[in-house]
Amino acid sequence: MSTIQICPSILNADRSNLAAEIRRIEADADWLHLDVMDSIFVPAQTFSFDDSVKIIQGTSLPVDSHLMIANPDEVASEYARAGSKSVTFHLEASKDPKETLRRIREAGARASVAIKPATPVEFLFDLLDFADMFLVMTVEPGAGGQSFMRDMLPKVKALRSRISEISGSQWIQVDGGISLDTISEARLAGADLFVAGSAVYKSDDAGDMIQALRQRANEVEG
Repeated sequence: MSTIQICPSILNADRSNLAAEIRRIEADADWLHLDVMDSIFVPAQTFSFDDSVKIIQGTSLPVDSHLMIANPDEVASEYARAGSKSVTFHLEASKDPKETLRRIREAGARASVAIKPATPVEFLFDLLDFADMFLVMTVEPGAGGQSFMRDMLPKVKALRSRISEISGSQWIQVDGGISLDTISEARLAGADLFVAGSAVYKSDDAGDMIQALRQRANEVEG
């Protein structure tokens, strides 16, 4: 497994003061996780493309754009061109995931594909040569503050095993319910990147929480 990386999600941040909320994490986070929802693929709606561009270009952190949208094949590479360093789209919404991954890479970002809890992890195996990262959702996408789904961890283990079989270097990210109580389990299963929203933004000190999450994950021998 690669180095642990903590990716705070601004889904649970105070959007009326977003610039200040982002500054709370800039000194300690590895990535800023940008949840883009369109009210079609998931019920909620968050940031428009124009809003996303302002966020991407307004932070010193590399931005990890998670597109929970119905038309990723059409627009995913635009987020890369806007400066996002990693772009993730959902397999369930894509008609041509290999081509969409290719376009993201071509636009200069790490290319990633996500699966919802009901989607078999084996559906990702055909994409190992095309993706830089895989996101295994540990909650249903569309809302923050949900409970961690431990029954998703076998997917992470299976994916890590398959990546190891081909001597691959792809990252595995988990998103949903990551906290001091769950991050060790996710790391032990094989995850490298951890999206934490509520745990970070509902804490008294976001930076301290990020470091505590990193330390807890580091205690697990990979």
